[in-house]
Amino acid sequence: MAAGAGAPSRPAATSEETFFSEPDNTGFEVFCGLDVGKSVHHACALGQAGKRLHDKPLPNDEAALAEVFTRLTKHGWTLVVVDQPASISALAVAVARSLGIEVAYLPGLAMRRIADLHPGQGKTDAHIIAASVTAAARTMPHTLRRVGSDDETLAELTVLAGYDDDLAARSTRLTNRLRDALLHVHPALERLLGPRMDRGGVLDLLVAAPTPRVLRDLGETGIAAPMRPRSPRLAKTLPSKMLAALDAQTVVVPGTAAFGRVIAGVAAQLREVRVERDTLAAELEDLLEAHPLAGVLTSMPGLGFRTALKILTIVGDGAAFPTAGHLAA
Repeated sequence: MAAGAGAPSRPAATSEETFFSEPDNTGFEVFCGLDVGKSVHHACALGQAGKRLHDKPLPNDEAALAEVFTRLTKHGWTLVVVDQPASISALAVAVARSLGIEVAYLPGLAMRRIADLHPGQGKTDAHIIAASVTAAARTMPHTLRRVGSDDETLAELTVLAGYDDDLAARSTRLTNRLRDALLHVHPALERLLGPRMDRGGVLDLLVAAPTPRVLRDLGETGIAAPMRPRSPRLAKTLPSKMLAALDAQTVVVPGTAAFGRVIAGVAAQLREVRVERDTLAAELEDLLEAHPLAGVLTSMPGLGFRTALKILTIVGDGAAFPTAGHLAA
């Protein structure tokens, strides 16, 4: 589908503030509000004078979205407003943009305040929510935030940063599970290895030798061998300390063999997560460098690339905030 097909042409807005603050709504003639849903949205569209042009459920598929949006553009310059700009509305936003239609969203706080004006099911009724979004777009344009033109770099950063968050959560969960299993079978070994779970060589060792007996049978040279490829310095100093810790406990805790199975499996999973996250970090840094604001963000003292990513994916370029006070609020 060709970009801009079916929609009247119009000069782009120069800034978010001027785009959504002028009293005449900058010439928009149709306001289409969407209460977005996984399978079906509810669309409510009003003309500039308040005439209802559309008020029906709208399936979340390309053909249905394109048909409604195209029909609305025949009534004049159209603005589509969603109640959230996340993945649930991604297809609707993409279809609107492909037709050359401007897209905005109504922030949650403003949406809740408007919903409070409606009794009963005002906060959950799709029809009421869509109508509220549409009314806000037509009469209170200052409440809207622009969904900017599709920035491929920012879109990729947002997706991959979310994946990185998932990996970080998995890493924390697996680390805690691994330390708990080690603590059960050999507390002294857990005290020694627990703080070093971020070292690849330690994980390689636990995959190969997950129980105190197997580790003791390996000896100092055998312990160092699986550690050396990824943690060469640690392979020189840790084996002797591990043998000393192992010698401090002669009692075999019941269930040690079963915990050995758990330790090997969890250590293997944690190793995979760590490798994936390291690989992803390199991709994220390369993508971040391609963004125009990367230099500004990373030049701030104490701001690493992951924090810069958070600011960029959550706050954006700051155009939605007229002053620093608005951002702080």
